[in-house]
Amino acid sequence: MSKWKSTKAKQVLAALLRIGWKVKRQTGSHKVLERTGWDNTVFPFHDGDEIGPVMLSKISKSTGLKPEDL
Repeated sequence: MSKWKSTKAKQVLAALLRIGWKVKRQTGSHKVLERTGWDNTVFPFHDGDEIGPVMLSKISKSTGLKPEDL
């Protein structure tokens, strides 16, 4: 069983901002996030979108997000 649970994109973005990511720029729903020491990453979700466990796992690998951050 995955340690990740489906979560709204709005909550995931809020967690990323709490752990130090900042919105560098935005075009439509695509936000480019930046953080010192990490490569920029694109967050392409609308606030109401539900992000599943597999996608959350992929996001965590590129951002350092942990389940307890949510």
